[in-house]
Amino acid sequence: MESSALADGEGGVAPPLDITGIADRLKAARARWRASQLQHREVGAIAFPSRRVIEPAMDALVAALFPLRLGPPDLLAENEDRFVADTLAFALRRLEQQTALEFAYWSEGTTGPDAAQLVASFAAELPALRGLLDTDVEAAFDGDPAARSVDEVLLCYPSLIAIIHHRLAHLIYRLGATLVARIISEIAHSRTGIDIHPGATIGASFFIDHGTGVVIGETAVIGNRVRIYQGVTLGARSFTAGPDGALRKGQARHPIVEDNVIIYAGATVLGRVVIGAGSVIGGNVWLMQDVPPESSVSQGKPVLAIRSRRRTESI
Repeated sequence: MESSALADGEGGVAPPLDITGIADRLKAARARWRASQLQHREVGAIAFPSRRVIEPAMDALVAALFPLRLGPPDLLAENEDRFVADTLAFALRRLEQQTALEFAYWSEGTTGPDAAQLVASFAAELPALRGLLDTDVEAAFDGDPAARSVDEVLLCYPSLIAIIHHRLAHLIYRLGATLVARIISEIAHSRTGIDIHPGATIGASFFIDHGTGVVIGETAVIGNRVRIYQGVTLGARSFTAGPDGALRKGQARHPIVEDNVIIYAGATVLGRVVIGAGSVIGGNVWLMQDVPPESSVSQGKPVLAIRSRRRTESI
């Protein structure tokens, strides 16, 4: 006898589908949700930014930043400048459209920020952003003995895709389009397994080796020439709630990682702690306290050891 999840238990006959009834109940569920959320301004918005529109725009921006490596395979050097100009025009038009939808989402029809002005400011920063990304590419090449060329880094390393998207998202985030920025970061997250909130501030020459499972929170601050490995979390330790029990938003709650720090695979750093410049955080360390500059932190049993040239502490 055949079995079916839809069988009604009597002779294995599935009940008839009531599409109209199901659609009506879904309509009622949406209405209940919207009624319960009326205190939020965004509920009244009709149109929302779309990942389906933003994703090709980001692919175009990435291609415009690195045209001969991440652009179309048939692109020639003599056509590079024209390609970059045309691709930027396409990507920035879409970005302006999506930014305008976000501003409408938050403002519910009232006069909001100017999407065209935001995109113009964003576009003006792209040359400097390309220079910053060059330091990331060089850091990956210098930091990985398996890398044979900077071209290999650009073409093969998922961390570079995540970092490129993060730097674009962070710029848009700072300019005020936080929802569009979050969509951009989630595009990279789904492609690479690297989750960097667009609010995180990251200095030059940043390298994520391997990268899968890396999480970097919204208020994290990372200095220059920092290298981290797969499975590293820079997260929050606790969340402050208001009198109504709702979590307070926007408070600094993620780590500060100073210059020239290395964090090895599986390490978890939680809270607004400071990892001093030049320190090395060992694999699988669970860290919730400040670390002095030039320290080496390892996870012993049962204690955490913090070593420096001057002293050794066990906690």
